[in-house]
Formats: sequence, C-alpha cells, structure tokens
Amino acid sequence: MRGLLILIIVLVIALLAGDRIAVAMAQNEIGRKIAAEYHLPNEPRVDIGGFPFLTQAVDGTYRDVRVHADTWTGQGLTVTDLNVTMTDVSAPLTDILNNRTSNLVAATATATAVVPYDTVRGFAPTEVDSISYAPDGLRITGTFSVEGIPIPAAVIVTVAPTDNGIEVTPISAQPATGGLTIPLALLRQSLTFTIPLQRLPLGARLTAIQPTPAGLHVTAQAQNAHLTDLP
Repeated sequence: MRGLLILIIVLVIALLAGDRIAVAMAQNEIGRKIAAEYHLPNEPRVDIGGFPFLTQAVDGTYRDVRVHADTWTGQGLTVTDLNVTMTDVSAPLTDILNNRTSNLVAATATATAVVPYDTVRGFAPTEVDSISYAPDGLRITGTFSVEGIPIPAAVIVTVAPTDNGIEVTPISAQPATGGLTIPLALLRQSLTFTIPLQRLPLGARLTAIQPTPAGLHVTAQAQNAHLTDLP
C-alpha cells in the first residue's frame, strides 16, 4: 500500500510539473509571436491563469489571459505600461496548432495604459509650456494671448474620452502674480484640444481617464474581442 501511495504522489508531481512546463512554453511562444508580428522592442510578458493549463488547452477555453508590454504604439502616439486582461478566451486547439487566429476570441478584454505628459504636450497648442499632475487635477502652464495681450497663467483642465480621442478642456485659470484674469470662455476657445487616442489593443474603447504623476492613466474595454487585434 505504501508503495502505491508513493507511486501516486510521484505521478501527481510529474503531472503538475508537466502542466507548469506546458504553460510556460505557451506563454513564451505567445510573447515571441506578438513581439515579432508587431515589431515590439521587447517581448511582452504573458500570463495564462487558471489551473490546470492542459485541460484548458484541450477544451479550447482559457479563463484568464494577461499581457503586459512596456510600450505600445498606435494611432500616431506611444503609451507605456500597457496591460491587457482577457477573460473566457476561446482558442480551439486545432486552430492554434494550424496557426489560425481568426477564431480566437475573448469574451471581455480590459486594457490599461499610461499616456506620458510629454506625449500630451505634443498635441497641445504652442502657447503651452508645461503639463503636469497637480492635486486639483491636470495643470497646464503657459502664456496665453487675450485680445493680443500675452498673459502668463496656470490652467486646470479636465480630460474625458470622446469619439475622437481624449478631450482636454479648461475649467479654471489662475493668472501669474499681478497678472490679468483670463476669461474662461476665451481659454476654452484656444486651449481645448484632443489627443487622438480612441482605443487600445483588441479594439478596446476608452472608458475612463485619470491624471497621475506618471501621465494620464487610461482604461479601455471591449466585448467579443478578436485576438487578431492584439497587441
């Protein structure tokens, strides 16, 4: 009886080890293919959740797949710290073995990334000198023209997702010490601008934007996302 128990334990350990080796190989291969196909400077990190992996592979459905890339470029700009979480991923084993990707679909996909302030600055009006995080919101400084008069000021703006991208809109202005007050209506005419980031990988549309010290933290979501749209 003791020998049988030892044999069972050895077999279980072997199965567990084989499962972990298989998932590691799958993660590495997915990362390699993504980097090669989309010309990423570094392979993204891929984590396939759920246990055991082999039963998911045979079934063709993965409960949780996560991808992380240091940078991603799309729609004319680069974001950093990209994370994509996919749930209930349908990936039939025959399609994977035959390198067919058209049938690989995630029921839901949530992506997050950071838009650096240097990138935001590239789409701002030329009067803007700096863009930075502040406790009361996103802060823009510069010298703005009011009826031909240059007025240095600091402006607090809001950021919101729109059909065209991230819209930046002034909500308050503080003139420099002793300077003139700038009417908010005039600022909105000259200082409202859009960052043309409408979606993240997998066709995920922006749903939330939050200023942080590192940049604009954006969140996007998609339903029935095709993995052919990844990264």
